Amino acid sequence: MGSLFAAGASAYWPLVVLAICMALVIFLITVARLHAFIALILAAIAAGLLAPAGSLPGETPGAGHWVHAVELTTSEFGLTAGKIAVVIGLASVISMCLMESGAADKVVRRFLAIFGERRAGAAILISGYILSIPIFFDTFFMLLLPLARALCLRTGKDYLLYVMAICCSGVVTHSMCAPHPGPLAMAEVLHVDLGLSIFVGVAVGIVPVAASWTVAKWINARMTVPMRDTPGVALDDLRAIVNQSEDELPSFFWSILPVILPILLISLASAFAAGPLPADQRPIWHAMIAFAGNRNVALLIGAAIAIGVLMRQRRITLARVNEMIGPPLATAGVIILITSAGGAFGLMLKNAGVGEAVKQAAAGHNVNLVLLAWTVAAVIRIAQGSATVAMLTTAAMVYPLMTGGTLPHHPIYVFLAIGFGAMICSWMNDSGFWVVGKLSGFTEKETLKSWTLVVTVNSVVGLLATLVLSLVLPFAAN
Repeated sequence: MGSLFAAGASAYWPLVVLAICMALVIFLITVARLHAFIALILAAIAAGLLAPAGSLPGETPGAGHWVHAVELTTSEFGLTAGKIAVVIGLASVISMCLMESGAADKVVRRFLAIFGERRAGAAILISGYILSIPIFFDTFFMLLLPLARALCLRTGKDYLLYVMAICCSGVVTHSMCAPHPGPLAMAEVLHVDLGLSIFVGVAVGIVPVAASWTVAKWINARMTVPMRDTPGVALDDLRAIVNQSEDELPSFFWSILPVILPILLISLASAFAAGPLPADQRPIWHAMIAFAGNRNVALLIGAAIAIGVLMRQRRITLARVNEMIGPPLATAGVIILITSAGGAFGLMLKNAGVGEAVKQAAAGHNVNLVLLAWTVAAVIRIAQGSATVAMLTTAAMVYPLMTGGTLPHHPIYVFLAIGFGAMICSWMNDSGFWVVGKLSGFTEKETLKSWTLVVTVNSVVGLLATLVLSLVLPFAAN
């Protein structure tokens, strides 16, 4: 044990801790098949145990290093959960209401009416980009997949293209836009304004989405994937989607409002918060906007509207809605546990000195922080599969490099770089790979040649767009 602590005196020991903990996560998830929540908590505790005694925040030398490592892990877990749990829970409620009320179907149909069936893939891409903002990717994909299958029944072709249209847009918002857990927690760790992160993430995300859509059309022209039978998807259900009449759906305004209003409120509050007046000199309506634009309040308003639309459309009582909310909240609970454990893992790596070690290793070198953040996120993503874990871990590691007043551009570009890096090369260790492949009826080879390629194009093109913008429009604070 003495030799271990002697090694801890090295400035580079935290990098050894990083390597050990990453290997532990990969082994526990991919080999031992342990649940991601348990694997990440164990890895977070391991990071604390491997840190030199007395080095962890709040630790007194000789006062029980191992116990403090465990307690600090649970504290960091709670810190992350406190920032994201309410938002994720409310977003899951909005998602369920959009599906069950027919609001999501209404939005997609409106885009189909504008673009026509010949451009059905583009209609799914554009409407999906909006719909996927508040909806977790797995839920979003399951929501739109029946439409893709129904469109294939109607047109008799392009099944792969319709599926990839869902993926091109959904994977970008998953990594770029709150209330998705990864970018939500990233904005907190990097101290990036949440409203700004939403606006810039959605705006810049258009570039990689356009690029990956071009690649998807290229793949579709060269690879034909038939629509196969999949478990739990009956042909009668698909026909019901195609034949559902417009009067069975809510209006477009009420369908889109639960999605758009929270985004507008959060963005408006952020804009007013950046105003020239000091907080104590602002009029009362500024405070009202700040309250309504608080992310928890904004999502609560969106959820209330979505519930109201569901009750009116389905003619059901609030008691019935409460029954329907149960399953999505249970799913949200699992997501909160995994995400909070990932946050604890990233913060414990930070507490173990990984961020400072990276900072020292980069000292004296002309390192582009955008490129470094993207590379670290990409490596972690490929190694362990989860984009959210990659975002949280990288953000905690990179943030120390952003301090000190030397960042030549706005921190939002680091946020973008991490988000784009975390979406690269989804393969067999990523749950998204299996969600897309199994639900679509693709083989593993077909999924690798389509889904994996599309998300990788999103990642690389997103990096290039971020690098260019950080040079052309740095918006440096100093």
